[in-house]
Amino acid sequence: MDRRLLLATGLAFLSASAAGAQPTNTGPEDDRPRNGDLPEPGLQPAQPAYPTGQRADTYSEDELVNSVSDFFGVTAETAGSIIEHAFRENGRPTGYIAGTEGSGAFFAGLRYGSGLLYMKNRKTEKVFWQGPSIGWDWGGNASRVFTLCYNLQYPEMIYRRFPGVEGTAYFIGGLGLNYQRAEDVTLAPIRAGVGLRLGANAGYLAYSRERHIIPL
Repeated sequence: MDRRLLLATGLAFLSASAAGAQPTNTGPEDDRPRNGDLPEPGLQPAQPAYPTGQRADTYSEDELVNSVSDFFGVTAETAGSIIEHAFRENGRPTGYIAGTEGSGAFFAGLRYGSGLLYMKNRKTEKVFWQGPSIGWDWGGNASRVFTLCYNLQYPEMIYRRFPGVEGTAYFIGGLGLNYQRAEDVTLAPIRAGVGLRLGANAGYLAYSRERHIIPL
């Protein structure tokens, strides 16, 4: 009996000594990040490609006359007339969207489009737009669209809804111009296309990074 008691006491002493020898993980080492705590490279916040406080550069009238003339395949005189009207109304734009769209209406209508947003010293972005309309309006058309953007300081500012009234369009030389506004940003789409679209309508266009089938 004494031998078994002595053996049990010795094993208990050895176990207590081994537990006391384990590190306690106290001190400055505990403040260092472990491998499991390090953020993955792909989750790092994206750094802006341009200074956030820098206002966007603007386009001159001559730059846009040449761009509109080439885009629509019209004379510089026709392009100059509609650009001159837009500059007189709004000044110098900070960007433009060049793209195509299709629309149709029978009192209520839909419009879908896509294009590229260009800004000086800003990244070029693919943009989609879609929206409903309602009014005294019927027919359909497919158009090329060159949209002037005013007071758009960064590409991200385009992604919102822009209300507009199609019946206020200005027409010259086969090109039509109307305005859409949201807060202090104004868009001036210039359209030329084929088809028949009569009447006036009110609605909005929602600009997005991806195509949306439901235009709401």
